[in-house]
Amino acid sequence: MIQNILFQVVIFLTNIIQCITGFAGTVLAMPFSVMLVGYEVSKAVLNILGMLASVYIVVTAFKSINRKEFLKTGGVMIAGMIAGFAVKKYVLDRFDPGVLYKILGVLVIGFAIFSAVKFYMKKEDRELPPYIAYPLLVAAGVAHGIFVCGGPLLVVYANGKLKDTDEFRATLSAVWVLLNGVNFALDIYSGYFTASTVKITAISIVSLALALIIGNLIYKKLSRRVFLQLTYLLMFISGVSLLIK
Repeated sequence: MIQNILFQVVIFLTNIIQCITGFAGTVLAMPFSVMLVGYEVSKAVLNILGMLASVYIVVTAFKSINRKEFLKTGGVMIAGMIAGFAVKKYVLDRFDPGVLYKILGVLVIGFAIFSAVKFYMKKEDRELPPYIAYPLLVAAGVAHGIFVCGGPLLVVYANGKLKDTDEFRATLSAVWVLLNGVNFALDIYSGYFTASTVKITAISIVSLALALIIGNLIYKKLSRRVFLQLTYLLMFISGVSLLIK
């Protein structure tokens, strides 16, 4: 009972963040959720809630979506996800997943610190050259396919591409609708949605709805400077959360 209540608190707080920035909700919630309700329940519930949160942002900010970047980013990341699915069983059978999470966490923390230093030195995020941008997007897709946590790497790419905060938030959310939709179909196929999981999901939608209302109110009050500061902080926290998985 206590675990389920704490799980709802985690969902509420992390989806406020998801609504504000368009990313980080799932990766921040996952470590705590796994400890509270287990991996399979966490993966299934958090994925569908992340998709619903993203649908809300897409619907309310549809005109802000950069369609060219959405199609390019979504296409490259799906290719990466397919590769991630292909190697998932091999990786999880032969390596400790905790080690792989930690490697990804260190990379994300490094990117977060580098981006924050540039920000405070008042150097604008520049568009990444193609030889870095595309491998980074593929890596984000692979990470999302294996661990459902490609968001931090996608943010590194998007920071140089999407300068407007509305465009950034809406475009990333559109990408998550696409990718989480793929994961949702796979979760159903894999049998993750048992009767108890469906019940937990239904209860969690109430927590999600409250989080979206509050998150949207907070977002409307943010300046671009504060938005970027929050983005870099969340990247750093996302990296730390990966280290403790």
